[in-house]
Amino acid sequence: MFLLVLTYSKPLEDVEPFMAAHMTWVDAHYQDGTFVASGRRVPRTGGIILARATDRASLETMAATDPFLEAGVAQYDIIEFTLSRTAPGFESLLS
Repeated sequence: MFLLVLTYSKPLEDVEPFMAAHMTWVDAHYQDGTFVASGRRVPRTGGIILARATDRASLETMAATDPFLEAGVAQYDIIEFTLSRTAPGFESLLS
């Protein structure tokens, strides 16, 4: 499992023009099964994505295609971890 921590590197008014394209990108990775959960950070300085991937390199390659990164308005910190426990109802994340 991976935690992608997105941080805006430009003011929000520079980020907003790329939001629709970013959300289309996010939706595509929910559809392909990579993304498990996501949301905005509070305060709104970026976002968080919980993802599944076979390896870090493939996830880094995929993250580089995020329109936010392509536009230079954000950056990712990718944290890999081994999921060992979940709350009831989320057991499918363990596989």
